[in-house]
Amino acid sequence: MAKSSNQKLKLLYLCRYLLRHSDEEHPVTVAQMIDYLSRQDIAAERKSIYDDMEALRLFGLDVQTVRIGSATGYFIGQREFQLPELKLLVDSVQSSKFITEKKSLELIGKLEGLTSEYGARELSHQVYVRGRIKTMNESIYYNVDEIHAAIDQDRAITFKYFEWSVSKERVWRRGGKRYAVSPWALMWDDENYYLLAFDPEAGHIKHFRVDKMGAIALTDKPRQGAEVFAQLDMGAYTNTHFGMFSGDVQPVRLAFENALAGPVIDQFGADVSLVPLDEGHFSVTVRVAVNVQLFGWLCGFGTRARILAPASAAEQMRALLTDVAGLYGQ
Repeated sequence: MAKSSNQKLKLLYLCRYLLRHSDEEHPVTVAQMIDYLSRQDIAAERKSIYDDMEALRLFGLDVQTVRIGSATGYFIGQREFQLPELKLLVDSVQSSKFITEKKSLELIGKLEGLTSEYGARELSHQVYVRGRIKTMNESIYYNVDEIHAAIDQDRAITFKYFEWSVSKERVWRRGGKRYAVSPWALMWDDENYYLLAFDPEAGHIKHFRVDKMGAIALTDKPRQGAEVFAQLDMGAYTNTHFGMFSGDVQPVRLAFENALAGPVIDQFGADVSLVPLDEGHFSVTVRVAVNVQLFGWLCGFGTRARILAPASAAEQMRALLTDVAGLYGQ
């Protein structure tokens, strides 16, 4: 009875064998497939394997053939994901701060299952998850699921928001009082995951780190802020909030050495206008959140960049530098 049952699974076993054990550099022969099937308690003859290969092709599997001496080898050509695509996905997973180390390794293991065993070995050679900066919040996956459910059902949510203490313990903001917002989108920026939501009390869009949210609950209230979110340019929003830190968004005029055109375009996009100031400098006027993250970005260029206007932003920068210099004495 068991053998008869397995016989019905013959095509499925062959499909799995080809996907896992063959590629262009490692074709398999009919004899190898017959041997594999016998270990699954499935009887097979050479002619039946030929018929099975044709059936898999008709099903849509890209079964290719190649000569191996006097024998014919079979392998899977095009796959749902090619190896370079999987390598790109592995790099994304392992570099993402919002995915924990444990979940990163689980996801990469699943990605390895989408290629042959030989391709999986190549993927495992580029995995460097341990020791990387990762979130400590394992519940982020449930958070994402809850947020998507709220968006799909057009419902507002409440949640708690925390920061980490020096003892690596959660400290709830606002004394643990729940936030009440209308979720509109999830955005990945600077290797972190953010929720963009409308805050009805503030009357505008705010963003929250998903890995710092806890106890998310859907409410029976419909979402608010559709008109405000419809006017939001997601790309511009990312560019104006350095590191997704909040601040007073306003036009700021900045000056840079000509050699810094590349980093400026990388940050603000190819559409930003670079206005010549003199032979060695240019200026840009951009809408950004004026905060310590902006100042830190500018400090990375040393004396090669400065704030031209508004005067209030330049004064905030000067005050910050004065305070920082004070930490190191006279």
